[in-house]
Amino acid sequence: MPLNQPLLPEFDHEMANTRKSIERAPDAKWTWKPHEKSSSMGSLVTHLANLPGWGADVLTSETFDFAPGGKMIEAPKAANAKEALAIFDKNVATARAALAAASDEQLMKTWSLLQNGKPLFTMPRVAVVRSMILNHSIHHRAQLGVYLRLTGVPVPGIYGPSADEQPS
Repeated sequence: MPLNQPLLPEFDHEMANTRKSIERAPDAKWTWKPHEKSSSMGSLVTHLANLPGWGADVLTSETFDFAPGGKMIEAPKAANAKEALAIFDKNVATARAALAAASDEQLMKTWSLLQNGKPLFTMPRVAVVRSMILNHSIHHRAQLGVYLRLTGVPVPGIYGPSADEQPS
């Protein structure tokens, strides 16, 4: 079985769950932070919307430098949940198409994340898709779940019903 085949249903499942979480982000709380060191809800949601877009880059390039010349690259920003969902949906479609088209040879090639030309890590692309795209999204989706809970927004069920979806 080609390596991409077991990844595709996992990708679809995790992206659908992430979309459910983004849909719940209230525009009225876009600038809300649970702590001064935390990202705002809008920044966190925007990061979640952009993460799948890296998937296509991972599968079609050998490296990515997020701070070439020492200056951070600007990712698209969303002003509200509707804009975040548009970014997310576009990125999911692009990443899924790249993953569906990826050969085993492509998936086993190494890929490096760079900062100002210096490698932070190098792994086979298949490992980058699992760790930096899927697991990274799951991590930030869980953070968003906490943000939703703290702002009184019902948390969606991800791997089964949430406490907000349990029958009374």
